[in-house]
Amino acid sequence: MDIVIRPALASELDAAGDLTAESFIGDGHTARDSANAARLRDGRDRARRAELLVAVDPLSGALLGSVTFAPPGSPYADLAQGQEGEFRMLAVSAEARGRGAGEALVRACIERARERGLPRLVMSTQPAMVRAHRIYERLGFVRTPARDWSPAPGVELMTYALELVQ
Repeated sequence: MDIVIRPALASELDAAGDLTAESFIGDGHTARDSANAARLRDGRDRARRAELLVAVDPLSGALLGSVTFAPPGSPYADLAQGQEGEFRMLAVSAEARGRGAGEALVRACIERARERGLPRLVMSTQPAMVRAHRIYERLGFVRTPARDWSPAPGVELMTYALELVQ
């Protein structure tokens, strides 16, 4: 694979935040001046209070994407309950789409959850994020409509879960 997944370096935190925010804004999933855009842009806080993973091109060092893995107890876990892990804010730059960075980032979150012995990995997604849904389903995530929720008026989120311990 021509992509390296690893924890973000201190020197990459701002760039990872910008990439995440610009991806969500560019795809029409959040408004540029929203509180959500500011939260997406804050890679430093995500690295401090959760785990910020990045996808990097091994030859150029270019940042291709990022994701936030929230272990149990992280303030970034919106959906997770008990000992569930959660991932959030999955983003791939427009230039890197189609290279497998999104799937590689999700696989890294699955591995993080397994390493911690977590029974389940959960996540929320917007209905319009159809390309991402295909990745989740291909990796074994199943829809959990009973857990669908709304973080703000007019924002409806779908949920998925992957059972890790059978």
